[in-house]
Amino acid sequence: MLRIRKWGPAALLVAPSLVAIGVFVYGFLGWNLRVSLSDWRGLRATYDFAGLDNYRRLAGDTRFIDGVQNVVVFTVVFVAGTLIFGFLLALLLERGIRGEAFFRTVFLFPMAISFIATAIIWRWLMSNASGAQETGLNKLFDSVGLGFLANDWFKADSYWAVASVAIAAGWALVGYIMALFLAGMRGVSDDLREAARVDGASEAKAFWHVIRPMLLPVVMSAIVILAHISLKTFDLIYAMDAKSRKIETPALYMWFTTFEGLNFSIGAAIATLLVLGIALVIVPYIWYSVRSERRR
Repeated sequence: MLRIRKWGPAALLVAPSLVAIGVFVYGFLGWNLRVSLSDWRGLRATYDFAGLDNYRRLAGDTRFIDGVQNVVVFTVVFVAGTLIFGFLLALLLERGIRGEAFFRTVFLFPMAISFIATAIIWRWLMSNASGAQETGLNKLFDSVGLGFLANDWFKADSYWAVASVAIAAGWALVGYIMALFLAGMRGVSDDLREAARVDGASEAKAFWHVIRPMLLPVVMSAIVILAHISLKTFDLIYAMDAKSRKIETPALYMWFTTFEGLNFSIGAAIATLLVLGIALVIVPYIWYSVRSERRR
């Protein structure tokens, strides 16, 4: 009875959220899985059991396979580039420069812009038009004598097209990663830094042997956040490349298959695979976090 009095108010407080999560997250995930195992085509819902036929079709679908390859390239460029530049920006601010608050705001501002607006900006910057209609980065390169750097960007006939879109996504989130790294650096005790200096360590060695190991949780968190964002990115790529459709990803393929092709079972199968892909990123992180907590 005492336990009920102790935990009762807390349980009542979180109950609406738990019910909402149960229905609108796990309930819909379960319904999506059911649709992926059916043969639903067209506007009329049909739940005739088809087993794993939809997944077998995707395994042999070249369009889906190309989309998976594209999202791998996008993830590598996006995660690696955002981590590197976010870390470098945090390192510069951590040194203590004048106007730090101003620069923090400037670096974080792109995160406040929606991916649709970001896509419109970068679609103009990465335009591959030539002559009088040349704009953006290509025109800038020509103006400063670096015309050899001009290229087709996201309209290229290679994986560079996907990497170009990843650059735009990285620009939007590099400030957020900078803030994570900066918080991690500022969280290191000054006593540890001073102890390293007393022992004769240079600033570089103090950073490498004292601060760097303590940034591992930040790096892990940043990788998980960026990886799951890259796997489900839709609006940025759609807004940049909706007309030509040269860049295909599982998220885009799911949209076109479901809402243009009206093949809801295949779209649900793609969505299920995306959820599994995100789980492969998040579950190891949760396991690592729980294990670290138990060690403390």
